[in-house]
Amino acid sequence: MDTVHLQWMREAMLMAEEALGAGEVPVGCVFVRDGMIIAKARNRTNELRNATRHAELEAIDSIMSDKSLTPSVTEYPLSTTTLYVTVEPCMMCASALRQMGIKEVFYGCANDRFGGCGSVLGVNERLDHPVHPAYRATGGYLREEAILILRRFYVTENTNAPVPKSKVNRILKTEISPEPLVS
Repeated sequence: MDTVHLQWMREAMLMAEEALGAGEVPVGCVFVRDGMIIAKARNRTNELRNATRHAELEAIDSIMSDKSLTPSVTEYPLSTTTLYVTVEPCMMCASALRQMGIKEVFYGCANDRFGGCGSVLGVNERLDHPVHPAYRATGGYLREEAILILRRFYVTENTNAPVPKSKVNRILKTEISPEPLVS
């Protein structure tokens, strides 16, 4: 794996750790343009009590509100920007990224329940769109670390959940199966 991509993914993992510390589902991301991070964010759904406050949308809001990062109105403001995110973007985020014209996405682990970059639905490039360009999404960067931080969250009590489930008997699994081959 390319060391540059791993470097940026490590930065995204730091944001995921921050999310975990704040009691959020531990997803973090960084947006990179011209070899520099222009935005980084983490999930804030519990904190803001808003299910749309995923890391990717938090960072997009930051980019769009900064006139130095988006000096002029353009159809695809993220066309020269790459996203590194710890978990495959969900369908909502994958669609937003396509509408913003993201150049490319690298992610850690697949999102088997809501994945929008191929695990469940290929919003990024498999679905035709009459206007918005497709983008490539590549998974597997720091996959094991991304899975383990999610597991660390899901073995704890989520007091912010609408109906918290007792997890007293849950044990953190550290063994990770190899990623299935796709043909």
